[in-house]
Amino acid sequence: MTTIIKEAIIDARPDDVWAALRDFGALHERLVPGFVVGCRLDANDTRIVTFFNGAVAREVLIGVDDAARRLAYAVVEGPLAYTHHSASSQVFADGEQRSRFVWITDLLPDELASRTAELMQHGIGVIKRTLESQAAHR
Repeated sequence: MTTIIKEAIIDARPDDVWAALRDFGALHERLVPGFVVGCRLDANDTRIVTFFNGAVAREVLIGVDDAARRLAYAVVEGPLAYTHHSASSQVFADGEQRSRFVWITDLLPDELASRTAELMQHGIGVIKRTLESQAAHR
């Protein structure tokens, strides 16, 4: 199994970053607009995500830990044909006005690691730009 870790320092308050991450059904509006172009809840714990390249995935919410500012989910259906995909994102305070965003994905087969890492790198850049832009407008 491959583990991919992406991190970003975000010039935004940890509570604001967490609020955007925690909003499971608003991924396309609050966290990664443009990278994700559509997101709809299929059930309380399942979302259908449409990416910038037209790919569609079904993701299931595994858990939310408000105290730790951590959200975990799994891709259960999608074009990359993972046999296993679980991910978590967590927000850490880096002072009062900055956050450290950590995104970890475990996946199989290992051959999908390179493409997944590219997508995550793109995605975390969008997260940083989006949340810093929102913070600047406050």
